[in-house]
Amino acid sequence: MERIDKILNHDLFVQNMRKNEAAEADRGFCRHDMEHLLDVARIAFILNLEETLGLQKDVVYAAALLHDLGRHVQYADGTPHELASAEIAPSILHDCGYDNKETHVIINAIRSHRTVEIANDHDLNGILYRADKASRACFFCKSEKACDWKQEKKNFTICY
Repeated sequence: MERIDKILNHDLFVQNMRKNEAAEADRGFCRHDMEHLLDVARIAFILNLEETLGLQKDVVYAAALLHDLGRHVQYADGTPHELASAEIAPSILHDCGYDNKETHVIINAIRSHRTVEIANDHDLNGILYRADKASRACFFCKSEKACDWKQEKKNFTICY
């Protein structure tokens, strides 16, 4: 996955990941770190395979790796992180060899990854949404009781 390696080493990706890490230094749960991003990527790719969507692996991984990149912006000024992430991602994608069509599909998935109406869509939007929610191991979280997620949203079983 040559293009994914380029994303991981892209200066803008690294800078924004460091900003997210600093912004969440005191956060006790659900950090938006590399572990979360890779969990989302792997679950989304499993969904892609199960639903026979035929999406390229590096397109699925790119969407997952970039979907929370603007989280620090949300903490700083209240901009929804899906919008901030969708603003940051295009230049990274372009520099890493994604064409305009791929970039559009990825950015759309990033922008909509918190939109419940797309939860069951059988495309990149739907699998990114579902993978993001399924990636949280609430059943083993030390801070589960303090979490502000509604009880019915929390993951108390392993699906992927």
